[in-house]
Amino acid sequence: MVVKDKKQPLYMISVVAEILHVHPQTLRLYEREGLVAPKRTKRQRLYSEEDVEKLNMILKLTRDLGVNKAGVEVILRLLQRVENMQKEIEEMMNYLEDNIRRDFTERLKKIFSES
Repeated sequence: MVVKDKKQPLYMISVVAEILHVHPQTLRLYEREGLVAPKRTKRQRLYSEEDVEKLNMILKLTRDLGVNKAGVEVILRLLQRVENMQKEIEEMMNYLEDNIRRDFTERLKKIFSES
């Protein structure tokens, strides 16, 4: 199975503008405001799949829900915090599973060694 790297810069600004049905100037504005940070190669902006998803969410928030720039920034920060917390929880669950598995194995060894 091929795992797609959503952080890989792939799309030029014109392609992203077409995908999202916005003017390239809108994307440049979002970049200036710090809402998105496409990779730069020489004089060209390259957007990743992750960037496109983020921009799509920003557009939905502003267009469909009427959220202003400050609101978008707060929402993006909160989403980043939730994502970080999910990663921490996943790491903790893996740690606990490993400990439970190790403890269970040790108990089984003890039980069978006593028999």
